[in-house]
Amino acid sequence: MKTVVINFLFRILFYPLPKILISKEEENAFNHLFESSCKKVDKLITYNLAIPKIKFLYYLTKNKRIILHGSNNKEIDKFEPRQQTLYNGELATAIFATKDPIWPVFYAILDKEKIVGNIRNGSISTNGKKYFHFYSITKPTLLNKPWTTGMIYILAEDSFTKISKGAIQFNEWVSEKAVSPIAKLEIEPSDFYFLNKVAIHRSEESIVKSWLLYKVRSLIKGA
Repeated sequence: MKTVVINFLFRILFYPLPKILISKEEENAFNHLFESSCKKVDKLITYNLAIPKIKFLYYLTKNKRIILHGSNNKEIDKFEPRQQTLYNGELATAIFATKDPIWPVFYAILDKEKIVGNIRNGSISTNGKKYFHFYSITKPTLLNKPWTTGMIYILAEDSFTKISKGAIQFNEWVSEKAVSPIAKLEIEPSDFYFLNKVAIHRSEESIVKSWLLYKVRSLIKGA
């Protein structure tokens, strides 16, 4: 019963991953592009398809043993574990990534140097299957014009473990081992599906308040 109630609240407060349908022709194009890019020395995917990149990333997460990491840094050859904060506030020395095709795009296009205060975001679920999204930044960050180009790094899933459990789960995976990208895709702000659904919050307010007001704020003051 508790899960049903939380899931109902998520549907009211956050945005679900959009329904994505992929044709056989798109599947063939995605496979060819991915496989050929993995063989390149620089691993860079030259994306010349007239198909939204979200569909390509979605296809990869559903059909390949891969995981995604978004960054402003476009020249990462190897990821090393470093101390970071988990979804529950605990510290961990690890590499963070996700199987969600949208969440890492936010981290790729948000210029870290222009963040004032904090950011609040996530890909969350009650059952580990259907995920809901929320993205919020402070007004000073928005005024800094924080959107930039970035990179989505495609990593082998082998060393990663999903850590979130319980009634509320984040699509957050970690690896305690160093990993090198098997491919990478350059991303622009226009590739972020929820760009116009980024809300504004005050740094000092509680996360619960940010959650409760997120959707209303995103509709009134989309970034």
